[in-house]
Amino acid sequence: MAKLLGTLTFILSTLCMQIHAQTGRSQHFTDSVRNLPPLEIRSIRVSNNQPFAKSNINASQIAQVNIGQDLPFLIQNTPSVIVHSDAGMGVGYTGIRIRGTDGTRINVTLNGIPYNDAESMSTYFVDLPDFGSSVNSIQIQRGVGTSTNGAGSFGATINLATNDYKPKSYLSLQNSFGSFNTIKNTLQLGSGLIKNKFTIDGRISNIGSDGYIDRAKSDLKSFYVSGTYWGDHSSLRLNIFSGKEKTYQAWYGVPEEMLLTRRTLNPAGTEKVDEPYNNQVDDYTQTHYQLFYNKKWSPYWSFSTAFFLTKGKGYYEEYKAAVNVSEYQLPSNPAWNSINPDLIRQRWLQNNFYGQIMSVEFKKEKNTLTIGGGWNQYDGMHFGKLPYPNIIPITTSMIYYTNDALKKEANIYAKWQYQINHQWNSFIDIQYRNVSHQMNGFDHTPDLKITRNFDFLNPKAGFTFTKGKTIYYSSIAIAHKEPNRDDFEAGTSQQPKQEILYDWESGFTKKENAFEYGANFYYMNYKDQLVLTGKINDIGAYTRMNVPKSSRIGIEIEASHKLNKQMTSYGNFTFSQNKIESFTEYIDDYDNGGQQAIQHKNTDITLSPAITASHILSYTPNHQWKINFTTKYVSKQYIDNTQNESRILKAYWTQDISAEWKCIQQPKWNALLQVHALNIFDHLYEPNGYTYSYLYGGAVSTSNNYFPMAGRNFWVSLKIDFK
Repeated sequence: MAKLLGTLTFILSTLCMQIHAQTGRSQHFTDSVRNLPPLEIRSIRVSNNQPFAKSNINASQIAQVNIGQDLPFLIQNTPSVIVHSDAGMGVGYTGIRIRGTDGTRINVTLNGIPYNDAESMSTYFVDLPDFGSSVNSIQIQRGVGTSTNGAGSFGATINLATNDYKPKSYLSLQNSFGSFNTIKNTLQLGSGLIKNKFTIDGRISNIGSDGYIDRAKSDLKSFYVSGTYWGDHSSLRLNIFSGKEKTYQAWYGVPEEMLLTRRTLNPAGTEKVDEPYNNQVDDYTQTHYQLFYNKKWSPYWSFSTAFFLTKGKGYYEEYKAAVNVSEYQLPSNPAWNSINPDLIRQRWLQNNFYGQIMSVEFKKEKNTLTIGGGWNQYDGMHFGKLPYPNIIPITTSMIYYTNDALKKEANIYAKWQYQINHQWNSFIDIQYRNVSHQMNGFDHTPDLKITRNFDFLNPKAGFTFTKGKTIYYSSIAIAHKEPNRDDFEAGTSQQPKQEILYDWESGFTKKENAFEYGANFYYMNYKDQLVLTGKINDIGAYTRMNVPKSSRIGIEIEASHKLNKQMTSYGNFTFSQNKIESFTEYIDDYDNGGQQAIQHKNTDITLSPAITASHILSYTPNHQWKINFTTKYVSKQYIDNTQNESRILKAYWTQDISAEWKCIQQPKWNALLQVHALNIFDHLYEPNGYTYSYLYGGAVSTSNNYFPMAGRNFWVSLKIDFK
């Protein structure tokens, strides 16, 4: 890794010195960094003439749906997207899947800086409450996409950008109120351009909710501050933003047999006999520091680098009944040896994630060349604490386990786009990525030490062909992904292998006056994909196993039609087949001990529906009013890989109505009132779940658990903007 970092730094530094020497300070050119998207964004995003499937969402589109729900819910109507929420209404812990790909395989960047948790590779948007209010644009790339920073893109990429140039001063107040005692308060402000050199932007937010699920409360606070120095051809920006979340745990789901009678049941905290424990919470704070430097050396050359630090600290607290005292390193006490006492425990995570990204772009006539990359390091400390005071008689807080982890990553990529003629464009992209893990013990296996190193080469290539108002494209990409922390705990004899994905994409987009449409065909072929099989690992825990062959094949269709001056129709539809060629299911055998093995062939991949569809009918009667009617459909999904009809999420439709009224429009201020009625037909549905099966009494029993969403619910938002 050290050699890679040295090579990358040398290449970029040499390029910059040569460019600077050639151009000199007297060089004059028209473009300014103020008028261009920052290079840290351009270097990893896909343009219109590059051969990948994508969706772009601008600031006005974000504002229409940014009422208080988490980031996944702001993009839920883009193609192939499914979202879910532990608390049942989009506030608190939420998740997203794209083409059936879960969040651990979706690369997420904030201004080009990696956001995925380095160990689990999950994206905890709950740690960034109301971040959508600071985001200016979002790009979603489906499939492998182009090379990016951070966790390997293994099905999709989400890039969030906040670093826009805002030369005019502003002040904005937004207050939203929703069902289940939900409230959101947001204050945003910007200085505008000061002395033609400086801008300052800021936001402070508060979100609270009782949640749809019992006791699934959320208390979320955040702030965002950005200060920028703008030169004629350079900029220096510092972003500092932070989120603090305190949520009552709601991640156990509702047992299937309780859905009809106690749909909002929350098992969390119920180990306490008389009433649920009132502090069964997840409490975590995450703070981001980002420093960006952009320089446009000449009409052809641009350079960008950024340094970042993300600090996280927090815990989740649990009431545990009838514990085995030997697991908690408690001092000798004869009374504890004769009984299994109750206690309160906290599991802590304290981490620092830091690094650098860099890129150089050369753009002249028919050529666009981008060379970039970066490095990062994650230092994570996991430890368990018995807090004082506690149920058991201890006189001070006690640490009962501790283990640390170190993860390092470095990557370098080169992208070359060449315009062959006025119709044909070629695109080549190659990335080298090095990842190393060092884990000094786990919660249940403190003596298990794991050191793994991976080297990945990820090539991509494709072309676009333009004829009239139609753009055709085709590409092939190869991606690799390392296992996550839980996979490594499998033990020394069952260490997981890397995953490999071969992704073919081909499609077209066309614009004809008021009608825009397109289609994208994809074939994603996996080697050694990690999936849950029920297999127990060396320590008796369920672990993911590599399956030799699996695939996703599908077609995504999008269309937008301006029916008349007042009405617009937009829709997307995905039809797919998601299969595992063969794998072995393992179920616990309580009759005879051990596990039984069951062979399966050609089964559907977990949580991968064959059909997803979304439609928005927008009606704008005049410049003051806008009304949207939104429909979402998701077909049946299996909650494990066996394609067993008793282990499914049922298909569901949802319909929403939203209306916005520009109720006040004055020269110096205006007001916007938004009303959202979600799931207006009160459909009961569950977009997420899990299952567990076992053999007992000579028969297989299955326990299904689901995460229900709220029925009909309402939001009202008033936003006041001062100019």
